[in-house]
Amino acid sequence: MAGEGKRLWARGEFRVLFTATLVSIVGDQFARVGLSVLVFERTRSAGLTALTYALTYLPDVVAGPLLSGLADRWPRRTVMIAADLLRAVGVAAMAAPGMPLAVVAALLVGVQCAGAPGNAARAATATAVLPEPDVYLRGKAALDIVVQLAQVAGFAAGGVLTGWLGASDALLADAGTFVLSAALVTAGIRRRPSPAEPTDAGGMRRWWAEVSGGARLVARTPRLRALLGLACVAGFYVTVEGLAAPYAAQAGAGAVGVGLLLAASPAGAVVGMAVVARLPASWREKVMGPLAVSACVPLLACVVGPPLPVTVTLWAVSGMASSYHLLASAAYLQAVPDQRRGQAYGIAATALRTSQGLGIALAGLVAEHAQANVVVAAAGGVGVVAAVGASVAWNHARRTTTVTSPVPDGGAV
Repeated sequence: MAGEGKRLWARGEFRVLFTATLVSIVGDQFARVGLSVLVFERTRSAGLTALTYALTYLPDVVAGPLLSGLADRWPRRTVMIAADLLRAVGVAAMAAPGMPLAVVAALLVGVQCAGAPGNAARAATATAVLPEPDVYLRGKAALDIVVQLAQVAGFAAGGVLTGWLGASDALLADAGTFVLSAALVTAGIRRRPSPAEPTDAGGMRRWWAEVSGGARLVARTPRLRALLGLACVAGFYVTVEGLAAPYAAQAGAGAVGVGLLLAASPAGAVVGMAVVARLPASWREKVMGPLAVSACVPLLACVVGPPLPVTVTLWAVSGMASSYHLLASAAYLQAVPDQRRGQAYGIAATALRTSQGLGIALAGLVAEHAQANVVVAAAGGVGVVAAVGASVAWNHARRTTTVTSPVPDGGAV
């Protein structure tokens, strides 16, 4: 495994992709902090501030399946550069003095939509830069870990930057991160042709057929359906994020307690990803199901209302088990034909984001009428049932080694 690590970091394209991903994610967090402060300063409305923050996530649900396929229709290097530059222009425009909030909201939706094909192109490019399965898994682990860490660091640095420069100047600094990301990709990622068939290249009139073709690919392939089902188990154990504040209040803890609870799961996930990336290849497909179940089981113990340190430990263990996502997402992308990877990535990202959003929203509604610890435990219990079902489907499907890729007319390639 040490040799694989050397092979990974010896590749200049991967180092560039890693750095550009880090810069882009930090920029996303800068934008969320800066926009929250900007809207609150202008309106003094908690509701409008929360709505603006929600707009940084909601467009992904639509843009994922509808726009990610652009990463298959056009050269992926071009898509990454264009997406970063569009986001830079949009964020810079938000910072203009006196910009109406309705226009800021529209720009924000556009910026988030531009990120969908860029992220799909980045994910698909990683499979081309790292074609060997073991090296790719190590590389994906490094990218996933840096995303987790960059989100935390970006929030913290964004708060400091916004307090120092002010909201508008912080947004301009955020625009600069996207320009830097585009420059890194331009300089360090080599040109590759579009993965689409030459006769289809640039055929935007067939856009909807391509979107539906990607959906049919996932729907008709047991292996991909099962992997997507395992990923959506996250909708149950992610509820801890939405209930951290009421859970801490119930335990008599303040803001520090909320922070510890929120940090527990992502911290555990970082540790878990570092471990599963080093598992022998023969174990990887076998452990995904048990780990999905294990991500929900620790939450059952919350029903007794354990002390805060015990709860933090339970949530961290759940986060460690959730590292099966690294294995599942790697297997998912590697199972998809190259000319469909961008579209398939968008479908998976949307399914995951939707399951997480619904899980948190439903848990919040139930917590209006029940104690937070009971709701967390109930989510864990239902999650165990769902994870067992997804695991059974995965065990049945994982002998499938061939993925058929439907083309727009319903045929196969």
